Amino acid sequence: MEFIEGGICAAKGFTAGGIHCGIRKNKTKRDLALIFSEKKASAAAVYTTNLVKGAPLAVTKMHLMNGTAQAVICNSGNANTCNADGIEVAQKMSKLTSDVLGIDDDDVVVASTGVIGQPLDITPIKNSINDLKASLGNNSKEAAEGIMTTDTVLKEVAVSFDIDGVPCKIGGIAKGSGMIHPNMATMLVFITCDVAIAPDMLQKALSSDIQNTFNMVSVDGDTSTNDMVVVLSNGMAGNKEITEEGEAFDTFMKALNTVTVYLCRMIAGDGEGATKLLECKVTGAKDEKTAKTVAKSVICSSLTKAAMFGADANWGRVLCAIGYSGAEVDVNKVDVSFTSAKGTIPVCKDGAGIDFSEEIAKEILLEKEIIINVGLNSGDYTSTAWGCDLTYEYVRINGDYRT
Repeated sequence: MEFIEGGICAAKGFTAGGIHCGIRKNKTKRDLALIFSEKKASAAAVYTTNLVKGAPLAVTKMHLMNGTAQAVICNSGNANTCNADGIEVAQKMSKLTSDVLGIDDDDVVVASTGVIGQPLDITPIKNSINDLKASLGNNSKEAAEGIMTTDTVLKEVAVSFDIDGVPCKIGGIAKGSGMIHPNMATMLVFITCDVAIAPDMLQKALSSDIQNTFNMVSVDGDTSTNDMVVVLSNGMAGNKEITEEGEAFDTFMKALNTVTVYLCRMIAGDGEGATKLLECKVTGAKDEKTAKTVAKSVICSSLTKAAMFGADANWGRVLCAIGYSGAEVDVNKVDVSFTSAKGTIPVCKDGAGIDFSEEIAKEILLEKEIIINVGLNSGDYTSTAWGCDLTYEYVRINGDYRT
């Protein structure tokens, strides 16, 4: 498997584009994106667990009931959530897209991201739909820009791999910076692939993968109303269709996971106001549930996140997060260490502090990527969660988000 250029346009038959249509006031920022497959594709999706869901999710769920899709349209700057006419507007977005592309209306995925509770005017989208179609090309980056809100970096990735000797490609773009917490987050992730795979197997792959990837990301503890992960796989690579589990399915799962883990790290590292990517690696758990629960609790701890911002090796906050996680853990067996490009420093052994150099610890924690290693020493299960530090800038961004 190899990382390649191209993002969502790396796979055969996919084009993408992004423009500024006028939803966002800043004319220098794209606010409308389009992804198109020249062939109808198998489609799978997962959605936010928040009971309050954006109107686009309802429309997309209905469209994907048949397991196929051919296009994705997404706007930023307005979530189209909690609006009386939200469903109608999302349906109009879909119809405009299907008409301009000459495809079936129920083969359009609709997504929106931005401020909640403000009506979304369809007029800018309607007036720009032809320009949006004209933007289609090898333009993954433009599409990625079109779905960004408070993101500070563009998020895209692609890999190439073989299935039964047939070259295949899979790529993805994502947005996500704040309002991010398991399960799922305020993120939109669009993944394109040219593998031939049955819709039910594609859904099985995605639903399984997110349990250890996107559901293990947290920035601020808030679960969004609009998050969605969608995979389109159009079969244009020419491999024998994957219809059951086996070696080909396992290879596909590995490629999908490579893309999703990469995007998870980018989302966590670009948390609102963040200066550091945090990764909690839990080992030695008695079962998978315990490992995941502990990893999530540590990565969600506001006190731990604040300590990492200050490069303070306050391991007691890690132990505290483990203690209130709800997991059945023998705290007298817990080991903690911190790792970065500067090295590793053990700070806790068997649930108690040990002597360590505060100066070396600070040097390690001043790096941009920090690993919090938690050894439970009670079994063979492991888990990883991703997050970021908690900074003054996070409060500033969310203190005036609407204005």
